[in-house]
Amino acid sequence: MDPLRPLNVDIEEHPQLVKWLRSRSLIDDHAPDCENLTGGVSNKTVLVTSSSGSIVVKQALSELRVATSWTCSPERIHREGLGLRVLKSILPSGATPNWLAEDETDHILVMSAIPKPHVNWKSLLFMGQSETGEIDQFAALLAAIHTAHITEAMAPFHDTQFFEDLRLSPYYGYTASRVAESAAFLHDLTEETRQQTDHLVHGDYSPKNVLVHNGQLILLDHEVMHVGDPAFDIGFAMTHLLSKAHHLTPHRRIFVNAAHQFWSRYATQTDADRDLAERAARHTLACLLARVSGRSPLEYLSAQEQQRQKAVCLEIMQASAVTRMDVTMVIEWFIKGLGGTS
Repeated sequence: MDPLRPLNVDIEEHPQLVKWLRSRSLIDDHAPDCENLTGGVSNKTVLVTSSSGSIVVKQALSELRVATSWTCSPERIHREGLGLRVLKSILPSGATPNWLAEDETDHILVMSAIPKPHVNWKSLLFMGQSETGEIDQFAALLAAIHTAHITEAMAPFHDTQFFEDLRLSPYYGYTASRVAESAAFLHDLTEETRQQTDHLVHGDYSPKNVLVHNGQLILLDHEVMHVGDPAFDIGFAMTHLLSKAHHLTPHRRIFVNAAHQFWSRYATQTDADRDLAERAARHTLACLLARVSGRSPLEYLSAQEQQRQKAVCLEIMQASAVTRMDVTMVIEWFIKGLGGTS
């Protein structure tokens, strides 16, 4: 889609959205309740509640809502639609929303809304609430994705352009251009990642993309799904647990334990070998650095915390040139670099 072309439907213009939904028999009401949902950077998202229930409508942005220039084709919303349909046969019942409809002209995706009450898992973690069962589920969902058989229906996932545009370039490439000491490490890791083409990868496996409803984790936002290196998902997820350990000092031990538990449960369910453990360690380091020096820095880390995280990551990257590291070692070295858990 030409990003300069006027949209036929802008879902944040609610009268347009309601007309579009009624034309597709997705709602009957003339005046449903429409609520713009905030927090994401890559899509417009509206919760629509009518007499027949609630649905979520998403529309991809051509230019992401971040401080630096960051663009990506809005056609990625249809990758998320495919992800919803594919994951239905991979994950437990209720672990993803239901796909309802798509519009390929204005790049709109409609899905079922998660029943209330629910809470974003990230918000629970920020309160220091890291339940063993939730960490186990977080590991199990990822293990199920990574061990899924690649079928013909997944053929579009072999196209990794969205992963390049939304992950490798803005995270690793941009960081390498800003932090010279990391450039060789990140360039080598990027090339290594491109060579891994055997597993289904989520690409955005983060606590912010998980809702908790009646004790079940529900996974959202599948627009970066592709066939690639599962080690990226591990590093991406681990970065969120370890960055919270950094930021939330009173709860540091909780997050360190959660990080170890997440890796242990995942490794057991996937028979992870040493090679995967070492690649995942490198992605953990790369993502930890990218989330303070890339195009999408973690919003909760202060400037001082960002500088400290950068320094610790660079120290470990340098050490990794002479010491082979797995995930467990990176967790321990990172926390030690922050001053430990006491």
